[in-house]
Amino acid sequence: MAKCAGITRAGTACKGIPIDASGYCYAHHPDHTTERQRHGSRGGKRGGRGRPLLEVRDIADQLQELADKVLAGDLDRADAAVCGQLLNYKTRALDVARSWRETEELAREVEEMREVLERSKAYGA
Repeated sequence: MAKCAGITRAGTACKGIPIDASGYCYAHHPDHTTERQRHGSRGGKRGGRGRPLLEVRDIADQLQELADKVLAGDLDRADAAVCGQLLNYKTRALDVARSWRETEELAREVEEMREVLERSKAYGA
């Protein structure tokens, strides 16, 4: 099986499989440079999967603090209940925002796949 003609950053021959009979894999194909850069820049803008998790942990800590204060008699149960509801609303908002981001990302990826498919059809014709 053919191997990519590209050279890795380490200076070794790429072991990728060439696409479109061009001799280059996706990572080294000159026609995909802009697309690769766009994908790379998007990664830094997403913020990673750790940030939402930290917010959820913060909410869990706040809920535990509310429970501790109610049990200690330092906070009225009604006030704690309202705070708990607000924190639950915040948790739901985070979940909706995450779902929205994932949906937008999937839509972009589908559009990019359509573009690649159209280019490959045009290239093969």
